[in-house]
Amino acid sequence: MNKHNTIHYLELPAHNFDKTKRFFKQVFGWQFVDYGPDYMAFENAGIDGGFYRSNLSSRTENGSILIVFYSSNLTETLSHIEAAGGIIVMPIFSFPGGRRFHFQDPNGNN
Repeated sequence: MNKHNTIHYLELPAHNFDKTKRFFKQVFGWQFVDYGPDYMAFENAGIDGGFYRSNLSSRTENGSILIVFYSSNLTETLSHIEAAGGIIVMPIFSFPGGRRFHFQDPNGNN
């Protein structure tokens, strides 16, 4: 159910839809629905959203939002990301809220 004044949907750029689908299905179990050649929605991600075709990427060093995934086993998740072709841009580190790492998807989003 939609809740007033809450984040409802996220959209990210992607230049290669096939690689994007394979990566997020393999690592996180996301499902996808295609809406024409330039847009695909994702589900089963904690929040719904989509990817729009673009040669740009969403990068935190350029001021983009940092999307944080929850993992009960960081080492295992990191291994799955690497096995699926993701790039680890910051290895596991501690911060005041716990531990995390940063990765880049096949489109260069991180």
